[in-house]
Amino acid sequence: MSHERDARWIMSVLPHRYPLLLVDRVLEIEPGRRIVALKNVSVNEEFFVGHFPGHPVMPGVLILESMAQAGGILLLHDIAPEERRLVYFTAVERARFRRPVVPGDQLRLEIDVARLRDNAAKFAAKALVNGQLAAEAVISSVMVSR
Repeated sequence: MSHERDARWIMSVLPHRYPLLLVDRVLEIEPGRRIVALKNVSVNEEFFVGHFPGHPVMPGVLILESMAQAGGILLLHDIAPEERRLVYFTAVERARFRRPVVPGDQLRLEIDVARLRDNAAKFAAKALVNGQLAAEAVISSVMVSR
């Protein structure tokens, strides 16, 4: 199991940048098996301006994206930078949203590999807030050349 990793390390693995980098810290990585990561939800997030004025709620699609990014980190973290590929989100199955995610929340992203092939993966993903399930889905992805 790997040690905790910060945002600088995450940016060395993923091509995403502000405002669409949605993983702030990696707590655990078990290569080929599992990742646990965090997304700190700040009142300053740009999407809160319009979703919803006076009642800010993190859009479900961005919760899914944060889970997919954590899965991407799991796939890419041990590949040499010059050999890294892009990870494309290809499918979402059984997505369920259980509670709103609001400013001040911290999403704990728990991603488990359900299937892993050379260039494709399927993950069982959960996003929790204070131990309560906020969202879950089965996310599929494919890796392609940059």
